[in-house]
Amino acid sequence: MKRPLIALASALAVLAAALLAAGCGGSANAAGSTSAGTSSGSSASSSGRYGSSSSTPSTSTQAASGVATIAVRTTPLGRILVDGRGMTLYLFEKDTGTMSTCNGSCAKFWPPVTTTGAAKAGSGLDGGKLGTTARTDGETEVTYNGHPLYYYAGDKQPGDTTGQGLNAFGALWYVLSPAGKEVVG
Repeated sequence: MKRPLIALASALAVLAAALLAAGCGGSANAAGSTSAGTSSGSSASSSGRYGSSSSTPSTSTQAASGVATIAVRTTPLGRILVDGRGMTLYLFEKDTGTMSTCNGSCAKFWPPVTTTGAAKAGSGLDGGKLGTTARTDGETEVTYNGHPLYYYAGDKQPGDTTGQGLNAFGALWYVLSPAGKEVVG
C-alpha cells in the first residue's frame, strides 16, 4: 500500500516542479498570453530551425568583466553581431532608444552585454555605432546603433541563435545585422 502512495507523491512533486519552472520568468505579451523563453509563431521553437531553446537562465554567456568587444560573424541568418568570444547578441523590441527595459527576471534569461569602459569594435563592425548606456542596476550596457545589446541564456556555444524571434517579456528578440537593424527570418 505504501509503494503506490510514494510513487504518486513522487509524480506529483515532479509535476509541481515542472509547473513552477514553466511559470517562472514568464510575462504577458500584448496578446495576453504568457511566454517564458518560448516562441511565438513559427520563427523559432524548441525544435525549430534556429536550434533548441532553453528557458533555463545561465550566466555562462555573460561577458567576462572588462571591456566588451563586439564583432561580426557569418551564420545561417547572415552576418550578425557577436561578442569577442563569438556569442550571439540580440536586441529587444520593447526597448526605447538606448534605455534598457529588460531588468530583474528578464535580465536572468537575457543578460545584458556589459562593459567597464568604451566597447571595442571587432572585425567587420562599424565602431561609430557602438555606445553605452547606464542600466538601472548601475552596470554599463553596450549599445549598437542605439539598441542595448543582450545575450540569450539558451545559447550555449558560439554561433547558437536560439533566441532569434522569441517572444518573451513582452516583445520579440532579434539578432542584429552589422547595419544595426534587426534580422527577421
